[in-house]
Amino acid sequence: MLLVLDVGNTTAVIGIFDGENLVKHWRLRSERRTSDELGVYLLNLLDISGIPRGGIRGAIFSSVAPALDVPLAEGLREYLAVEPVKVTAALDLGMEIAYRSRHEVGADRLVNSVAGKARYGAPLIVADFGTAITLDIVNSEGAYLGGTISPGLVTGMEALFGRTAKLPQVSLEAPKNVIGSNTIESIQAGIMYGNAGLVDFLVRSVWKELGYETPVAATGGHAGAVASLSGTITSVDPWLTLEGLRIIFERNRGR
Repeated sequence: MLLVLDVGNTTAVIGIFDGENLVKHWRLRSERRTSDELGVYLLNLLDISGIPRGGIRGAIFSSVAPALDVPLAEGLREYLAVEPVKVTAALDLGMEIAYRSRHEVGADRLVNSVAGKARYGAPLIVADFGTAITLDIVNSEGAYLGGTISPGLVTGMEALFGRTAKLPQVSLEAPKNVIGSNTIESIQAGIMYGNAGLVDFLVRSVWKELGYETPVAATGGHAGAVASLSGTITSVDPWLTLEGLRIIFERNRGR
């Protein structure tokens, strides 16, 4: 079995593949930990899920949290006896990276694009709803072009509350109407409908620059909630990043 990890600034997504089948997945908070803490943490997840520790034959991770890279790699070696693959632009991704500075592209964005192209074909836009909202564009030739980065839903909400002490904390769900009838509904409407509108505007602007329309696949923790309000998102795939990690691992297994 293969252990895959996508480490973000706010959350870490972990999955276990048996062949091409995703048999288990978790979405957890990213926190700075030692290699021992991370190793024990992973062992506990496997034990709770009934997955044999010795059944993990490989591991791959993408990360935008550099402080966790070394402890994570060491924890995987020490506690699971696997040498992990770290996703970078130097790996064989199976797609051209037509980005001006290819080594500046976030690993998660490359992974999403690889998975999106494999699952939905090209051209394609992948919208990832995490700490940031990212749009990643794959053109009709299957090359990664780049995209956009905007504040995520939680990031925007935290910034709002940090500067407005009297506003109440709210859940990230859309009210029935855009016109909120109270403070909580007004905040929810602004965040949820506002971010759906942001994505739709950016997608349509990308289509205009490309000269053609594309499917739009949404992934990440808030993908479903925003997709229900969007006029451009065509599919929701919450675990798309994990599939991309599996594909990249298989392409680089012998390297």
